[in-house]
Amino acid sequence: MKFTGSKIKKSRALGIPLTPKAERYLNKRPYPPGQHGLQQQMRRRKMSPYKMQLMEKQKLRAQYNIHERQMRIYYKKAARRGDMVNSLVQFLEARLDAVVLRGGLARSIYGARQYVNHGHILVDGKKVDIPSFRVKPGQKVSVRPKSQRMNCFQEALDSAAPPPPYIERDKKAFSVVFSYDPQREEVPVICEVPLVIEFYSR
Repeated sequence: MKFTGSKIKKSRALGIPLTPKAERYLNKRPYPPGQHGLQQQMRRRKMSPYKMQLMEKQKLRAQYNIHERQMRIYYKKAARRGDMVNSLVQFLEARLDAVVLRGGLARSIYGARQYVNHGHILVDGKKVDIPSFRVKPGQKVSVRPKSQRMNCFQEALDSAAPPPPYIERDKKAFSVVFSYDPQREEVPVICEVPLVIEFYSR
């Protein structure tokens, strides 16, 4: 999904930081945008079960920057596999743009998607320009040698937090290895995934 609107407004509407810049703004104004933002924050405490499920679904979609159609496809795949909470998260985390983000090669999911689309990312040494490409456990994701000179990748690695346990990072080589399909508790995504499952299973 190519979201071109304000990332800060979207972050404040959902209550989660989608970019480093949005995180700074959210710390200053932790309520929805607009003149009635504070009142909306109060009303959120009285949300109906459906609204809670909808909000969690929107949060999950926004953090992976994917279309509603794509999310439904992942839900159906997870339903066929069983253990739906872990399966849904595993399908999402195995996306190439998500691996680039988790590995610290990009500062946001939007940057990760752009780097993949522009051909800066290699999987096992071969260029892959499809953000939804599914990375398999053991595969190596790296920055193309010519692209390693770009400041954006060095800045991303310099400011990156330690990767989650299922990602092995080599800063010098500008590469990461997707070690295994993670469990929900290992994934640093802000969302009540069971509510998302409830939303789609209605």
